[in-house]
Amino acid sequence: MKLFDRVIKRLVTRGQLTIIYHDGRKVTVGEPDPAFPSLALKFHDARVPFDIIRDPRLGMAEAYIDGRVGIEGGGIMELISLIRANNSWESGKAISDKGALKRGFKSIRQTLWRANHRTRSKANVAHHYDLSGALYALFLDRDRQYSCAYFPDADNEAGISLEQAQEDKKAHIAAKLHLKPGMKVLDIGCGWGGMALYLHRTCGVDVTGITLSEEQLKVARQRAQEAGVADHVRFELIDYRDVEGPFDRIVSVGMFEHVGTAHYRAFFDKCRQLLTREGVMLVHTIGRVAGPGITDAFTQKYIFPGGYIPALSEMTQGSEGTQLMVTDVEVLRLHYGLTIREWYARAMAHRADIIALYDERFFRLWTFYLAGAATVFEHGSMVNYQVQYVRDRRTLPITRNYMVEAEEALRGK
Repeated sequence: MKLFDRVIKRLVTRGQLTIIYHDGRKVTVGEPDPAFPSLALKFHDARVPFDIIRDPRLGMAEAYIDGRVGIEGGGIMELISLIRANNSWESGKAISDKGALKRGFKSIRQTLWRANHRTRSKANVAHHYDLSGALYALFLDRDRQYSCAYFPDADNEAGISLEQAQEDKKAHIAAKLHLKPGMKVLDIGCGWGGMALYLHRTCGVDVTGITLSEEQLKVARQRAQEAGVADHVRFELIDYRDVEGPFDRIVSVGMFEHVGTAHYRAFFDKCRQLLTREGVMLVHTIGRVAGPGITDAFTQKYIFPGGYIPALSEMTQGSEGTQLMVTDVEVLRLHYGLTIREWYARAMAHRADIIALYDERFFRLWTFYLAGAATVFEHGSMVNYQVQYVRDRRTLPITRNYMVEAEEALRGK
């Protein structure tokens, strides 16, 4: 397929990639580079290149998931890394160039999809988070932090474990909340309860964690009971729109991606209503650096239906006019790439266990998802934002020194 030949030549110049078509024809692109392995991508049927051209990520994903392509010389992580590294966001290149008309149709579809009405929200959450708890136990850290960890350097030369990096993430967030014993904290999108339990244990606060995942709720409640703190750390299956306050602090980690752009104003309005006058909120979310966009078809179909990664401009526009003041913004650029590579390595090490839980096709889907996610933080347009809000400008110290001091103290606990 000549069109595919031209496209792949444009995408790969550093590192060598050989395409082996179903009829045996071979095309090699790029030049050997010690930074990249030499790979071969083998198509098992004639439709594969057409499917990839039509929608690069979904087409490649489904061909890989269904076993219609094979990779020699490495795995899916190495293949996607090769392509993304050759087309980094900083270079101004794009893996797929979409026409204006196609972008327009996709934008309309996304506007409807991202509405995320109450009736759809719970089903969207269940699609991903109600998978077997055994699956998450195989690749996450011991505390089941399914969000970006916090590493000390870009290549983790310090060699800290995923477990330690996740503990450091919780300390980093807790420090920004400026907590005092006895405060009431709301954890929106509490996951399996790790953040809530940590805040109570280290800061002496009472925490209410809310989720729309029944599986996460069961685990979180069980953990609170086993720790003997259920009277101080409680978990509820409830939509944030139905929560009643007040709370001294609100923390939300990895949940804002599921709010839906149409509801950003309602989200921030509700949070302001829930906070006391001296309240502080910290929102930790994946974010776009290239402005508003659309969710790719693979992620929308298989991973996070209804999910959308916000641009910082969309977040601030959503909170403007709500009488919440942005008091601190931090951009975590490479932390999530390091985190997801750890998840990928653990998933690969537990290949047989994951296949036993589901099947080979699911394992391929999950590792494609993790490989794509890791590399988009390393070379693409995704980062993590931590945005701090207050109701009263005098609530917090006027320099960031308090964060550093509190974080150092928390790391010692």
